[in-house]
Amino acid sequence: MNRLTIVLLTALAPMAWGTTYLVTTELLPEGHPLLAGLLRALPAGLIAVAIGRSLPRGIWWLKAFVLGILNIGAFFPLLFLAAERLPGGVAAAVAGVQPLIILTLGALVLRERIRPITAAAAAAGAGGVALVVLGPAAELDALGILAALGGVTATAAGMILTKRWGRPAGVGPVAYAGWQLTAGGLFLLPLTLLIEGAPPTIDVPAALGYVWLGTVGGLFAYVLWFRGIQRLPVIAPGLLAMLSPVVATVLGAAVAGETFTPVQALGLALVLGALVAGQLVVRPRTTPPATDRAEVALAVRR
Repeated sequence: MNRLTIVLLTALAPMAWGTTYLVTTELLPEGHPLLAGLLRALPAGLIAVAIGRSLPRGIWWLKAFVLGILNIGAFFPLLFLAAERLPGGVAAAVAGVQPLIILTLGALVLRERIRPITAAAAAAGAGGVALVVLGPAAELDALGILAALGGVTATAAGMILTKRWGRPAGVGPVAYAGWQLTAGGLFLLPLTLLIEGAPPTIDVPAALGYVWLGTVGGLFAYVLWFRGIQRLPVIAPGLLAMLSPVVATVLGAAVAGETFTPVQALGLALVLGALVAGQLVVRPRTTPPATDRAEVALAVRR
């Protein structure tokens, strides 16, 4: 599979996540965001583990738990806290700084050199996201800002560790995603019961919404996402993540009748330009990832 195909497939994940806001506001019951996160993660994780027919071994029990908490379990509560205390546009704009966080963590943990063009693409993308989602009436809240920053930092750290630890030999991407979704879902289960209590009555639209979040936004998206993280330079999926707030804004204008202004169009152009520039300047790997080499060696021995 060539690099362009991997990039396009990985991009489908944040695009799927961009539908979350519309699905949540139009289909799901109000006041139960943690339940939405739980149903997005745990059923998809259990299904993926069953399909992959593989459980962690040894140290990978701990690694899967850590990755599941960072990428899913910690991210959802912080995301929901930010959503409660900030306008959606402000929260999304804060999320736009994630590529800059990934660049910094990648340099510290993975020893990846920060290229000026890549840093400029990340900064331009963050500015573009701000133009797309921020309005003149945007309000700031210190705790909400900290929660939003904590959420994107947790997922950025999860991406870096996913890249550093790779995937065990003989374990497919579906099982690997299932480990993390299950760990994140199990982390969310007691939080959901303690904070939100018993689940509400679920009607047909809500059921359809939860199915969408668990399949397309959960199982499908995270399999592609984790696979892309391992095969691409670390900043590449970080830039692709900016597609999520862009898709959310476009859907809001197209489906929910929200206004799409010329300033937002300029922001959209900046984000797309940053995405293209970021993907072009990062260098593809000249050798297969360690995980892939190990799997090839295992297949040869068999």
